[in-house]
Amino acid sequence: MSTSEIDATVRAELDRLRESIDNIDAAVVHMLAERFKATQQVGRLKADHKLPPADPARETRQIARLRELAQSANLDPAFAEKLLNFIIAEVIRHHERIAEEAENGQVGSGEAENGEAESGQEENGQARNG
Repeated sequence: MSTSEIDATVRAELDRLRESIDNIDAAVVHMLAERFKATQQVGRLKADHKLPPADPARETRQIARLRELAQSANLDPAFAEKLLNFIIAEVIRHHERIAEEAENGQVGSGEAENGEAESGQEENGQARNG
């Protein structure tokens, strides 16, 4: 059955559900952007005080916390952990870049390039970094 053959009621319900998914996706992107803004600030603070980009103890706590949240939300904890690990790796990469720029006397050159990604990752990166 092609999409053109789908009953109008079914089509309307699919459209409604997909619109909801699109709205949720937009919210997720905006939340990640806010997170990366915060993690970018963490990265700058760490660079200013010569702190390491990663904080493995915090990362471990954050992963455990996120797995519990995922479990309570009926989301696969392994999936949640993979997502957080991806975010943390990106945050650390950004922190390393910020530290390099600080050492080389460059100020904020990566903000425009990756500001949103960094902020989202910082929050998760705070698991490692904060």
